[in-house]
Amino acid sequence: MSKKHNKAQKLIDSSKKYPLDEAIKLLKKTSYARFDETVEIHFNLQETGLKGEVSLPHGIGKELRVVVADDKVLDKIEQGTIDFDVLIASPSFMPRLVKFAKVLGPKGLMPNPKTGTISDKPEEAAKKFKGGALRYKSEAKYPLLHQAVGKLSFADKNLIENIESLMNAVGVKNIKNAYLSATMSPSIQLSIVGSS
Repeated sequence: MSKKHNKAQKLIDSSKKYPLDEAIKLLKKTSYARFDETVEIHFNLQETGLKGEVSLPHGIGKELRVVVADDKVLDKIEQGTIDFDVLIASPSFMPRLVKFAKVLGPKGLMPNPKTGTISDKPEEAAKKFKGGALRYKSEAKYPLLHQAVGKLSFADKNLIENIESLMNAVGVKNIKNAYLSATMSPSIQLSIVGSS
């Protein structure tokens, strides 16, 4: 570990669980990177297989590239160009996407009703995703969930609102413990009211 990381680690009491507002202030204080770090939250959950969708009020600081499947998009995929983060399709368009399942599936881009990317109204679904909706999913074999919740440059209030939105979507009762970190910072354990 670097000297800067060790110095930052000394500012954090690893035996303490910090309230969310205090943890965010401490996270900003221990940041030493020269770029706008991504703030992440890590949950130890009660069980595996937890997934869902949440709309963070302030986004995560990254603009999602959302497209609705059409002939133009299919041509691009066929040529090997994937210039989107979310692909939305109508149920009637799905048979035409099947031949691209081996390309889109492993990247998590194949439209799926469980993730809300297959919709009778694809334009409305696209607006929802562009508006800050994101999918979360725990690890397959372990009850862990890692999710970006914003950038270190966000106002404390905005980070708190994003984190609380995610916690409410996951369900506080499903969270054993939570840790907050930035791209290059030590993690800070959070005290969560109502968790088991």
